Amino acid sequence: MNSNYHLDTAYIAGLFDGEGSLTYKKYKEKKKSGTYDCRRISMEISMTDKNVIELVHETLMVGTVRPKKVPTGMKPQWRWRCTFRDCLQVCKKLWPYAIVKLHAIEKVIDHYEPEIQDLDDNVVELNRFRKEK
Repeated sequence: MNSNYHLDTAYIAGLFDGEGSLTYKKYKEKKKSGTYDCRRISMEISMTDKNVIELVHETLMVGTVRPKKVPTGMKPQWRWRCTFRDCLQVCKKLWPYAIVKLHAIEKVIDHYEPEIQDLDDNVVELNRFRKEK
């Protein structure tokens, strides 16, 4: 972990609040064996500054960086994106700093970890943990 990790993570949380998107979508999927409740969980940040997108990728250590399709004549854009359990990792890192997208981040955390461990290794409900901090 680099010496600027916490500063970079706080910066990314602010960047994600303003420029990012988080998708937590429920849908039904039909298969031969029946119909199942499924989730689509993904998050992304898109912008024209490739260096910032690379900082996001290097700091969070998950996801992919790819060019984003843009109409002819527009400035090239880059997209960092991650899905499913990688989103959980990122959400846990951004949670202490998020403001605008805090509710969406908490939905992802609650989906994967309805109970978390506090610092004393005791299992507590996530909402109670937040109130105690």
